[in-house]
Amino acid sequence: MTNVGFIGLGIMGRPMAQNLMAAGHTLFLQSRSGVPDELTAAGGTACASAKEVAERAEVVITIVPDTPDVEKVLFGEGGVAEGLSAGKIVVDMSSISPIETKDFAARVNALGCQYLDAPVSGGEVGAKGGTLTIMVGGPEEAFAAVSPLFEVMGKNITLVGGNGDGQTTKVANQIIVALNIQAVSEALVFAAKAGADPAKVREALMGGFAASKILEVHGERMLKRTFDPGFRIELHQKDLNLALAGARALALSLPNTATCQQLMSACVAQGGGAWDHSGLVRAIEALANHELGD
Repeated sequence: MTNVGFIGLGIMGRPMAQNLMAAGHTLFLQSRSGVPDELTAAGGTACASAKEVAERAEVVITIVPDTPDVEKVLFGEGGVAEGLSAGKIVVDMSSISPIETKDFAARVNALGCQYLDAPVSGGEVGAKGGTLTIMVGGPEEAFAAVSPLFEVMGKNITLVGGNGDGQTTKVANQIIVALNIQAVSEALVFAAKAGADPAKVREALMGGFAASKILEVHGERMLKRTFDPGFRIELHQKDLNLALAGARALALSLPNTATCQQLMSACVAQGGGAWDHSGLVRAIEALANHELGD
């Protein structure tokens, strides 16, 4: 069993940490909002700082909202870097900038440690069930060492390439997911405004070529108006901003990604930053002047 540091205990991090403890690993925990009592009751040790986590763990996992958050956790005052010693492994499972990730990896490598970027997909359901998709960038040796931990948290685990490639894969994932949510939103709103029962339309489409996990899970959320996250719109908006920033750097166009990002911005403007990303349908409904329940 491994001494694991785990920093970031939100919607995703908390169940991931619980699964690691259930598998018998020893966890040292830290979160800016405090360590939940349920995790310490299950045997986790609350630490006062990220530095302390790194001092006590062999592998340090971080999963926090955005690029600046990762930089602060790793390299800020009392951060992970201050507690590292040679031979340890840092695993960032947040969804952040691929470019900044390469810089973070170089800074950790300079301390005699290895770095993996290992963002995840699968949402709260996947985190709780230990069925996350994990996209990994970094050295094969570190990947092999951490794989037993990944196998507790996920099912589809792929070493994509070097540092930064895991984050690039996650950005690609977020493009596909966002555009699928937009497509399902448009289809169901179209059907509803045309006078059809959108629930029946969804049921029919689930048996055809249009079937998808998004239509299954998020289509149901749209119909039932269950927009508690899940995965917050403001976080998906951040991921699409990463995609568009990368597109500018690479001199390429992502026109549909740009449109979807604007629809998410419209939701945020309506106070919906904390909605589940299936709440994107509300922007489409506003444009149509028609809600699915009408």
